[in-house]
Formats: sequence, structure tokens, C-alpha cells
Amino acid sequence: MWFRNLQIYQLPEPFTPSAEELHEALLEKTFHPCSGLDTHRIGWSSPLGKVSDQLVHATNGRLMLCMRREDRLLPASVIREAVEEKAEAIEIQETRKVGRKEKSQIKEEVTVDLLPRAFTRSQLSYAYIDVKNNWIIVDANSANKAEEVLGLLRESLGSLRIKPLAVNQSPMSAMTDWVMNSAPADVEISDECELKEPVEKGGVIRIRGVLLASDEVQQHMKSGKQVSKLAFEWQQRLSCVLSDDLSVKRLKFLDLVLDELADTDADDAGARFDADFALMSLELARFIPALGQLLGGVNTD
Repeated sequence: MWFRNLQIYQLPEPFTPSAEELHEALLEKTFHPCSGLDTHRIGWSSPLGKVSDQLVHATNGRLMLCMRREDRLLPASVIREAVEEKAEAIEIQETRKVGRKEKSQIKEEVTVDLLPRAFTRSQLSYAYIDVKNNWIIVDANSANKAEEVLGLLRESLGSLRIKPLAVNQSPMSAMTDWVMNSAPADVEISDECELKEPVEKGGVIRIRGVLLASDEVQQHMKSGKQVSKLAFEWQQRLSCVLSDDLSVKRLKFLDLVLDELADTDADDAGARFDADFALMSLELARFIPALGQLLGGVNTD
């Protein structure tokens, strides 16, 4: 359950439904497996898995949700092979050439035949609503994947006004300054970054395992390239890669945080999940405002 990626959104107005009310709202979109000719299905699942049937897990004013997506696995190569076999059989039996239009029709027939028998794969996507701070945080490595979770939440609630986290200073400008000059006191820069020319379709250089204060890296920035991604540690409590779109990837909670978890007395899976969620969300409730301050403050307009 520990988030590895952060897509952060601001709620322009307080989120008022209680955990119980939110659970009731999500029930209509409960996950059901693929059936018939479904290529995929999405729906809400219990964040605690089989431990609970509740679709919302509440801890300290924060509401955890879990979306399950199931996809049928029907590779294009399998369909193509079946179409060719069927087309070849027709050509032999009827001594005629199968044209493109007929092959397209055969493809539809083959897909209808194979789809219900295809294997399926499920993926879980977690998100939580921080009612105290008016945020929604999705564990997704792209805005598009996060939007699938948020879209389902909008459908369940009827409407949901949100906007991506916005700050007053350009993240690219701030990160470039950290690397070229000095990082803020709470930030320890790692040996990994991405440099980008600040023009449309500009060149990109990815650097890993090189001291960013080296002449080679510094020369790239003096020539006009800016830092679009930067790996760093924050207060020795977590490490991550920050992108210029304010997405956070490869998030990792460090020993100072995990040692606190070791002191928690959790006897079963439900209690462990609750302890993990409480500690993670508390840490992110400190990190996200601090990140905003490092970038000139959160823009609430």
C-alpha cells in the first residue's frame, strides 16, 4: 500500500462526505469481473482486500480508496494468426482470394470468439482524500492513469471539482537553481537528473551516477539547459524524483520513517494496513506543504 508515485490534486472546496457516506456513494461502482465481450472493467474494491468489505478506509481524517482494473489479455499476434488461418482455409475451400474487407470481418468474428476465453489481469490503484488539507493524492505514474481513478470518483459522486497541485515558482527554474547554486537546507540532491532545453522539442539529457556539481553537468546548464527531473532526499525521511509537472516518482520512505513503523503494535492485516496508512499519510502531510514552500508556495487561485 505504500505509495511509490504521487499525482497531487487540490480540492478548491472542503470535501464533506463522511467515510460512511462515501462508501455508500461508491457502492454503485463496485468492481465486477469482465464478462461477455468486455475488454476491460474498472470499479471500486476494498483497500484492505479480503480483510474488509468496506470501500473506504478512514484514518485520522484521511479516506483511502482502491480502484481495481481488469483487462482481458488477447494479444494482437494471436488474433492475427487466427485470422490468417481462417482466411487460408476459406481460400483453399472456395479457391478464391480473401480480400481486405472480408479479412476485417473475419477479425471481428475471431475477436468475438476468443475474447470471452481470454485470460485476465488485474491491477489495483490506490488514492486517498486528505480532508484536513483539501488534497487528493493518487499513486499513479502518470496523470492519465490518475485520471482513470478520478473519473470513476466523479461518476460515483456526481461531480468533483479538483485541480492539479500548482505552485508560484517554476519547478524547472527552482530545481535548476538548486543544482547550479545550492539546494535548500532540507534537500539533499542525489546523482540523478534530467536536463532539457526550454524550447519546443528541445534536446533532453538524462544523467545518472554523476556528481551534479561536476563541470560537465554545470556546463550543460550554463549553455541554457534546465533541470526537468531531479532525484533528492528530503529531511532524510524520504527520497523521490520530482518532475517539472510536480509529479513525484520512485517515492521511498527511509529508515527514519520505517523505524517509527517498527514500534507500532499491529496484530493483524487490518491493523497493519491502518498503521501503514496513518504513518504514510502523516509523512506526506508534512512533505507536500514543504514541497510547495520550496517552490514559492502553493497557488490556491
